[in-house]
Amino acid sequence: MIIAGGCHCGAVRFRAAIPVQVELLDCNCSICAKSGFLHLIVPHADFTLLSGGDTLTSYRFGTGAAQHLFCGVCGIKSFYEPRSHPDSWSVNWRCVDDGHGVSAAICAFDGREWERAAGAL
Repeated sequence: MIIAGGCHCGAVRFRAAIPVQVELLDCNCSICAKSGFLHLIVPHADFTLLSGGDTLTSYRFGTGAAQHLFCGVCGIKSFYEPRSHPDSWSVNWRCVDDGHGVSAAICAFDGREWERAAGAL
């Protein structure tokens, strides 16, 4: 199935090929808890940035391994490259366009204890 989405202002747009049933990670780390990010992990090969690459701003913290990408116009992080899945993008489920018909199950991910939780993935 192909889904599409993007940031609030529409400058950043993407599409991704995903299964009809997906698992979303609800992370409690400092940045995800504050932003309400719900992670849909999409392999790099199944993700296409359609527009807005020139508006993206990168932010790194902690280990610096994750590259958090924000729209420089509206500030929304619609996707980023997580350290937990270095060969994938983490798409913010809340930034996916409505009407896709995908069934999503939400699973807790203990990002505050990242090393232990990542070992369980």
